[in-house]
Parts: sequence; C-alpha cells; structure tokens
Amino acid sequence: MSDAVALLGKQIDVQLSGKTTFKGILTDLSTDILVLFNGQRFLYFPMLHVQSFNLSSEIDDDIRYPIESPMMEEVASISYRKTLMNAKGFFLELQVAGQAPLHGYITNVLNDYIAFYSPVYKTMYISLHHLKWLTPYNQNATPYTLNSESFPANPSRGPMLRSLEEQLKKNAGKLVVFNGGEDPMKIGVLKEVENNLVELTTAGGDQMFLKLAHIKTVYMP
Repeated sequence: MSDAVALLGKQIDVQLSGKTTFKGILTDLSTDILVLFNGQRFLYFPMLHVQSFNLSSEIDDDIRYPIESPMMEEVASISYRKTLMNAKGFFLELQVAGQAPLHGYITNVLNDYIAFYSPVYKTMYISLHHLKWLTPYNQNATPYTLNSESFPANPSRGPMLRSLEEQLKKNAGKLVVFNGGEDPMKIGVLKEVENNLVELTTAGGDQMFLKLAHIKTVYMP
C-alpha cells in the first residue's frame, strides 16, 4: 500500500471489472476504497471492483487538482463504510454492475446493503457487493431539478434489518423487481428466502429460484 499511496495527487488510470476505465487525480486511497477526481466530480470506487490502477502515461491537461474538497474531507481515515455513511444526505449517482446509473439518496447503511431513495423507483435495496462506484452531485443540485417538496429525502418505511437476506424475508408475499427488471424472470411475487436462495413466482406463474449473491438491486412497486 505504501507504494500505491505515493500516487496520491497524481493523475492515474483505473480499470474496473468489466474493462471500464477512468482517468483522473487520485485524491484518497485505503484498503477498500479509491477516490478519483476526473476534472469535474469525485468518484468513489470500492476496491472490490478495481482490477488495476497505474500512473497515467498520457496526461490529460484538462484534469487539474481539485480546488474543492471531497465529501470525506473531515474523516481522518477513509473506508468504504465511512464513505457510505458520510454520503447520506448527498444527492448521488450510483453505478450498479450491469445496470443503468441510479440517482437519489442513501437513507440507511446496513451490513451488506444500503437503502437508497430514488425519485423514480422510490425505496430500493442495493447490494454492497455489486455497487461499482458512487459520485456526489453539487450540494445545491436536486434530482431532475425537482423541488425538495416533491419527494421525501428521508422516507420512512419502518425499521431496516441488518442483512439483505433478512430484509427480503421480511417482505415475503410482496411484488418485487430484481436487478432493474430487464429480465422478466426476475420480476414477481417473493415467496421465500432460504439457504441463500430466493424463490419467486413470475407473472406466468412459474417458480424461479435465484441465488442471493447475484441479486444486485431490489425494489417493490
């Protein structure tokens, strides 16, 4: 880690799983998160999805060291969990593996997932294992330029359970949409969660079993 820390303040190239690459100035680093400034915004990458990073061989002169401070400036030692806790109340863009970006607010940080409020999807559950990066918008920005009165930034849906598995068990019998709903076989009534398997009844009445580890996002219409 000591050699990697020597790259702080320098322009680097970062490659994530899925061969997505980013260029920017490394502003912070720990064993489980990397912070990059791309010239416009700070991006927070969980190290779980960082495949490699290195000193840039081609410098982009348009990317200059940030004048503003990242949202973690008051934290002495950065971490993935501290970043998520500190991000509560910020309007964020989140990228979940294999899905379109999500926009909204983190409302709860639990053991292996977060509760996320989106003006489009309302309350969602997002697995921490599949969150590829997050980036805060300007503090004065609001989703889709909506007035703050148009949506609750801190909606209440009752107490949250510590694990995604337990939270899903609590919602058995409800209609759920997994992983953005692009696959119709991942939309249906949640029947049971047991032994890391999630049982779902699809629109056509089919019985579907999904591995809990492959569930990235959950929302309930």
